[in-house]
Amino acid sequence: MFSNMSYVYEVYKEGSFSKAADNLFISQPALSATVKKVEKKIGTPLFDRSRNPVRLTECGKKYIKIVEQIMKMEEEFTGYVSNLNELSTGSLCVGGTYLFVSYVFPKILKKFHHLYPNVELKMIEGHTLQLEQKLFSGEIDLLMDNYPMDEELYEKRYVKTENLLLAVPAEFKSNAAAKSWSLSVTDIHNGIHKKQETYGVPLKMFEEEPFVFLKEHNDTRERVEEICKRADVVPKVAWKLDQMLTTYHLTEQGMGISFISDTAIKYLPRDLNIYYYKIDDSAAKRNVYFYYRKNKYFTRSMEEFMKLAVSEVQL
Repeated sequence: MFSNMSYVYEVYKEGSFSKAADNLFISQPALSATVKKVEKKIGTPLFDRSRNPVRLTECGKKYIKIVEQIMKMEEEFTGYVSNLNELSTGSLCVGGTYLFVSYVFPKILKKFHHLYPNVELKMIEGHTLQLEQKLFSGEIDLLMDNYPMDEELYEKRYVKTENLLLAVPAEFKSNAAAKSWSLSVTDIHNGIHKKQETYGVPLKMFEEEPFVFLKEHNDTRERVEEICKRADVVPKVAWKLDQMLTTYHLTEQGMGISFISDTAIKYLPRDLNIYYYKIDDSAAKRNVYFYYRKNKYFTRSMEEFMKLAVSEVQL
């Protein structure tokens, strides 16, 4: 009755037979038939199909609990074999938001694959909530993020501290008054903004300019709101977008001021038409961590990937 547990588990995760079928690359009727066979073996339904999304029955809850135990045991054995064979086999799935997946991970993945060509590598991109759910379910082994995760559920390894900076189009008139605080892209690459003797700009100097913000329920957006509130600034928000890099690209086009991390500036092409400014506020600093589930078998592939990542981002 557990031979087709992955099919049942996918329906449970998605709360939908159609979405689960898409994920499994099979037809919905085929998936429904497979689940019904499992239910017939057990002798009782696992799902209440009268509800949308579908819900587990009491028996279904017990079934999923056992499935998760089986998956954990398989995961532990896979980790054991991976370590036993000195990374000559095994798999690793890493996750991150658009910035990390697009700019930070590729070089690390290349180095890791060169060192351990027989380890199967997977990478998943998404927003923090989606990624945290996949980390919890075990679909992702390691998650790189700058958002604080529940420490009762996850272990973490420090990667780096990043800083939010103000990015202002060079054509904006406010730059003239703020000239003594301005930093070039070369200054940022050289870490001038991290020095104690480098002062943050008064945000009030830019209050009349248009801003490009991220949408609500985002760590950067929450921090920016704190920063503006403490600076007694009510920004004129012209655009609200989903990705930090998109806000930055609008700044490149002279459409508004954005808040960008020095991590992003390190990896993006150097733009000489943007002035950068340090922000003197505790919310402008945040830590980036690797997160992994507590009580998860910690594999050597996880350890080696994190080592490569830390050495890469600190260059």
